[in-house]
This record gives sequence, C-alpha cells and structure tokens, in this order.
Amino acid sequence: MTAKHISWKGASLLAFIGAWTVLSSPSSAAVSSDTAPAAHHMAGATALMMQSAASNPSNVVDQTKMTAAKARLDALLQREYPSLDVIYRDLHAHPELGMQEVRTAAILTKELKKSGFTVTEKVGGTGVVGVMKNGDGPTIFVRADMDGLPMEEKTGLAWSSKARGQFEGRDVPVMHACGHDIHVTWLIGMARALSAMKADWQGTLVLIGQPAEETLNGAKAMLEDGLLTRFPKPDFGFAAHVSPLPAGVIVSKAGAVMASSDSYNVTFHGRGGHGSMPSATIDPIPIAARYVTDVQTVISREKDPQAFGVVTIGAFQAGSAANIIPDQAEVKVNIRAHDKDVRTLLNEGAKRTALAAAQMGKAPEPTVRYLGGTAVLVNDASMAESAHRVLQPLFGPMAQFAPAAMPPASGSEDYSEFVNAGVPSVFFAIGGYDPAVLQSLKAKGEPVPTNHSPFFAPSAEPSIKAGVSAIVLSIIGGVKPAQPNPQPKP
Repeated sequence: MTAKHISWKGASLLAFIGAWTVLSSPSSAAVSSDTAPAAHHMAGATALMMQSAASNPSNVVDQTKMTAAKARLDALLQREYPSLDVIYRDLHAHPELGMQEVRTAAILTKELKKSGFTVTEKVGGTGVVGVMKNGDGPTIFVRADMDGLPMEEKTGLAWSSKARGQFEGRDVPVMHACGHDIHVTWLIGMARALSAMKADWQGTLVLIGQPAEETLNGAKAMLEDGLLTRFPKPDFGFAAHVSPLPAGVIVSKAGAVMASSDSYNVTFHGRGGHGSMPSATIDPIPIAARYVTDVQTVISREKDPQAFGVVTIGAFQAGSAANIIPDQAEVKVNIRAHDKDVRTLLNEGAKRTALAAAQMGKAPEPTVRYLGGTAVLVNDASMAESAHRVLQPLFGPMAQFAPAAMPPASGSEDYSEFVNAGVPSVFFAIGGYDPAVLQSLKAKGEPVPTNHSPFFAPSAEPSIKAGVSAIVLSIIGGVKPAQPNPQPKP
C-alpha cells in the first residue's frame, strides 16, 4: 500500500517519536494501538521510496560503493571516537550562551584546521566557517549550532556543567540541555571523516559553527555578516538535531520539519499609586492579566481548529510590594505555527489583543517589542527522499522517512534562515537515547527527558556516530536537490 492510500489525520513527528520509543526496543514484540498508525505510516512511506527508486534508474544508489564507504567510515569512527568523546565531555562541561561561545568556537576552529580546513572566525559574532576544496563538484553546506541554555543541569553526569554566564543582565547557570555539544562534536567528526575520505566525494565543503540558535538570531547574524557572499555560495546543505528518539535512529522528513517561532515583550503602561486608592491609578496588573487569558481566544476562536498554533505566556513581571500599584506590567509572549498564514494570524491577533486590553483599562497604548523569531523550517522533499534511499539500505529500520503529510514538530530552528536565503537542505532528526533507558522509563510511567530539560542526557557515542554517518554518507551518496539551486553564485 502506498502512502497516498493511508489516512494520517493527526499523525505527527511526536507520534513518530512515540512509535519508535516502542518499536526500536529489542524487547518489543508487538506494536500498541497508540503507536501502530505512525509505524504503519513509516512502513508505507519506506515502500513508496523503494518504488520511486526502482521506477527511476537515476535514483538507484550504487550499493556496493556505499557499503564499502560505510565500512571505512565505521572503522574511522571506531578509531576516532575516544578523542571525540573527550571533546564532547569538555564541551558539555563548559557550555556558553549565545554570542558568548568564545571557548567553543576556539575548540572548533582548532579541530577544523587540524583536518585541513581554511577557517574564518568571528563571523556574525562568534561564528566559525571552515572551507575545504576537493576538486570540481557542488558546494555543500553543513551546520552545527554551538550555544547552551540559561539553566541548571540536574543530570548527575560526571561531566556535568558547573558553568555560569550572563543572561539579560543576570548571572545564571548554563547547561547544554539541547544537545549542541553533541552537534559540535559530530561536526568535528564529519570534518575528520570527509578529510580522510576525499576519494569518495568531490566539491567544496563549507562547515559552519553557528552561534545563538537558542535565541533564534545566530543564523541571521551570520547571513548579515556576509556568510553567502564572503564564502563559497552553497548549492545545498545539511544539518541535524539530536532528539529523544532511540539512539541510532535517523529520520529524514519531506516538507515542513519544525514550526515558526516569534517572541515579544509586551509592556502595559499604567499610573502607579497607593493600593488604598485604586481609583487614582491605572492599574496595569489586571490589564496584563486580562491579556494573558484573552490572547488565547485567538487560538480558540480565530484559528482553524485543524491548524497547529500555540501562544505561550512565558513571563509576567510587575510590582514590588503588596500595597503599591505599579506603573507598568511586562509580559513575554511566544507564538508558534506550522504555516505562514497561521503565523500571521497569531502574530496580528496577539498584538491586537494587547491594544484592546489596554483600551479597556483606559491605559496608554502598550509597547510591543519584537524579541526575535524564525520561519517554518522546510526540508527539500527530493533531498529528504534521496537521503532515505541512500541510508535505508545501510541502516535498515533505523533509517526512517517521514512524508510531507506528517505534521512537523512544534519546536523551532533558525536553520530556516539559511534555507530561506537560498540553501535547499535536509535537516535530520537523530536518536539520542539508549532504547533500554526509554523502555525503563516507559515501564515506570515516567516521561522521557526532552531537549531543554535539566535532565536531558543523550547517550553520546551512538548519537555522535549516527549524526556523523547520516551526513557523511549522504554527501558520499550524492544526496542533492532534484532541481539545481536557482540562485546564482556571486
């Protein structure tokens, strides 16, 4: 049965993650009813990919070549992993916040130079760009993000972070709670592998260490600093993210992969005074409180119920004492969507509701300050399909394809800025958790620590090896867009 015959209403990448938490465990003998749809979807999609390859001879992968390349890569990673693990643990223990990744950038720079890359530092702040030319061929872009998060680590790992940094004027603990330490390490592994395996590929590599992904402004900063004009213009690109999938799983998804994200600071202005004389004031607290609830009606009454959209109030700050009415209240808002029309609806609705709340309270117009954001991350469908054709014979069921009909994840990624700047790409999801750990948590009824949890602790070795393998073998296997990049190189 092909994918077009399967109804996947409501299926999502999250459902897929849930399915693979069960399916990839050696002890799993059957598929439960809540995970069967996602598993069935994957089986149908895989069959569709195989049919596509069989019907189009130009898409057939040289399996002998790829099997030999994987064997060489496996041997190289086995040899190199001890030193990569040292780098990973060092990075994990010393995370740095966005635009403060000086130490991390220095480590990446040193390692790229050792692998033969020409390296430029301080691109877009703390960004790193490494270039290697290897004959005629496409220019291939590969990115890893470098920054940590302002939160305290609670994993109990021997190499846990004790680092601190400055965040919005405050001294805060810092943790690699999103896996960027693994991402930087696998970029170093890719550099070593592609340098050692030059006979297997041709072209120009542009490897990127990107700052400030967590604040969604690092990619923009690198682009504004001439990333696509100062360096070879990429024909296409690759990136990946470690996730709470079982370790070793590699997912390529066609179409939209991650949601858009927009954040605002909304300041409601009032007139302060004594708590005993509210009529002499304009109290911004009930105005802001009304906004917190009213803005959700944009979701419940304006957005199509079938469309994904989330409005989150992440912070509410006002006042200093019980008997003082403050002169302002501050609310921080985050908005996510899976398509541009819903994104526009929610952004406009959130700002309109803020103005209405202020008018209802006879208050001045609120100050709405845009903090940053990024668009929906969209994979090139032909690249996602091609990557699956290359990887599935090498990794079996651990290489999975998610069709465009499957809704994307609700998280966001500013790699979308590179895609929208003219770099068609495939962005992989890489499994990071030992299946035995996932099964144990499931048996105890405990949730899996996800990215941004203080307990997020992927299994480093299989995560790093899978991330390196997915992209290196995609490059060697000739994964590229079906249509040439329409934007001319400078």
